[in-house]
Amino acid sequence: MAARKGPTSAYTDSPAYSAPSSGHGLLEGWKYRSLRLGPFRLPWYASPESQLILVSFVCFLCPGMFNALNGLGGTGQRDEDIYASTAANSALYATFSVVGFFAGTVTNTLGIRFSLSFGGLGYCIYISSFLCYNHTHNLGYTVFSGFLLGCCAGILWCAQGAIMMSYPPENRKGRYISWFWMIFNLGAVIGSLVGLGLNIHERGDETVNDSTYVGFLVLTFLGACLAWTLVDAKDVVRRDGSRIILMKHPTWKTEILGLWETLRTDPYVILLFPMFFASNWFYTYQYNDVNAAQFNTRTGALNNTLYWLAQMFGALIFGFALDYPNVRRTTRAKAAWASLCALTFIIWGGGYAFQRKYTREDVALEGHQLYDWTSSGYIGPMFLYISYGIYDAIWQTCVYWFMGAITNNSRKLANFAGFYKGIQSAGAAIIWRLDGLQNSPPPYMNLFASCWVLLAGSLVIALPVIILKIKDTVPVEEDLKFTDETIEDVIGYRVTYDSPGQKMAWTKDG
Repeated sequence: MAARKGPTSAYTDSPAYSAPSSGHGLLEGWKYRSLRLGPFRLPWYASPESQLILVSFVCFLCPGMFNALNGLGGTGQRDEDIYASTAANSALYATFSVVGFFAGTVTNTLGIRFSLSFGGLGYCIYISSFLCYNHTHNLGYTVFSGFLLGCCAGILWCAQGAIMMSYPPENRKGRYISWFWMIFNLGAVIGSLVGLGLNIHERGDETVNDSTYVGFLVLTFLGACLAWTLVDAKDVVRRDGSRIILMKHPTWKTEILGLWETLRTDPYVILLFPMFFASNWFYTYQYNDVNAAQFNTRTGALNNTLYWLAQMFGALIFGFALDYPNVRRTTRAKAAWASLCALTFIIWGGGYAFQRKYTREDVALEGHQLYDWTSSGYIGPMFLYISYGIYDAIWQTCVYWFMGAITNNSRKLANFAGFYKGIQSAGAAIIWRLDGLQNSPPPYMNLFASCWVLLAGSLVIALPVIILKIKDTVPVEEDLKFTDETIEDVIGYRVTYDSPGQKMAWTKDG
């Protein structure tokens, strides 16, 4: 077919520009060869599916291990040493909040591979600082590692968000998000199982051992190396022959201006900022003020494992529901918002009932009784913690899907992802600092209430975006306004295969 004319839907045929082809119509190179595994044909290496799986495993090995370690409560530290974790994470999220907001500029200019690998190295250094702290109590190195990780993680998560939201076609964004979230959280599950196995006999409230930190350190380094196996966004080709809409010739100047253009052309995204702010606020309460405060070391490790398993389940159910083909996307968006409202009051209502049973003063008392998995009455708190994990996955999945439903433009979505992670981390920095105050930390009930109010209030503020800005599809012409590409670049192809070599052949429709 010729270049598309008139408004072009990206709902099933994604935004694209013409695929490069050799004179005989075949894309050359190993990146575009599809292999067959029994009755299944595997996607080519430079396909969105393969690239999503790779970036998922980078996050599996880097942020996944970070989540597993922090999920133990106090980053594995206990009692008088927990302030080291609080100080490091306060520095981390404070830095993350600034770097993350501008990370779209860095990612769009330097590319996906550099951004992900640089981000992964920060996780290695962060974990090494706690291994060092076990022996030297060097608080300065621990705080520095948090500061450095804030810089690295802001860029890593921006690159990840751009891939997850811009690579899939419109009718598959929910499942791409769920696939990523499941693989990413599998890292936290495995990391939690490692922590559980190494601390299974710790019935007291002890700092995790060196072997735990060494294991996490090795895995995060592997994740940083894996990032270099991705291909550049300009080389990614979808099944219909389409490519990712991006800036063909990005410079620091165009991407810095692009950040401002995003806010100028899409000011409604500001209404999503409270949802961004709330999305990591509750982690500190759940990790430190529930799991570390009420459960011993081995039971906290078990809770941590169940929490991340629940995240995988929540992402699976909601990700595929958000792509349900027999319901209009506008209707699905409103149903997702209503479901979040209901779950906010059901799950956090149960949390309120549990929080009423203890205070910060109770936990500080000598001989405070901690839950063990053999304790009577453990099952209820366990299911509450599992519910917190499901809720987190659903919240994050919906926020990403809302942003991905607004545009398909990779450049704009990188900026959206930067806004999301930056503002999210600003909230996390504040709550980590509040919880870590040495002299007069807020009561547990106050921190719980802040979580509940922020979550419920942010949903109300976001409602106009859900109703007015999410459409059933976004025309390609609309997505192209934010790039240096033209409508002539947007040509769709149909994929066929050359049987002997399994090369992709691109045939114009019609």
